[in-house]
Amino acid sequence: MITNKAIQKQPEHKYLQGVQSWYDPALRTLNGLLDIRKANLRKINRDEANAAVTRDEFMEMLITQHRISAWYAGEIISSLLRAEKILMFGRFIQINKKVGGV
Repeated sequence: MITNKAIQKQPEHKYLQGVQSWYDPALRTLNGLLDIRKANLRKINRDEANAAVTRDEFMEMLITQHRISAWYAGEIISSLLRAEKILMFGRFIQINKKVGGV
């Protein structure tokens, strides 16, 4: 597991590269969660475009699926938001279709 101490010793550009290397796996995980939400909305005849995942749920999936720390999962989510790969509405997250996720 990656710890805070190991990351803080890296130069800033290496730290950023490390976080950005998680974009594709994180977006694939988010896509999987959104597919489940879309299926649930389809069952009750609602608009699939409204499918969203909570930040906590996304963070928990990153932690369990990819075995990373909660702090690092938060850093990845924050970086995805700054890169405009995801949209956040309060505590809900969607993939930004304009930029093009996975």
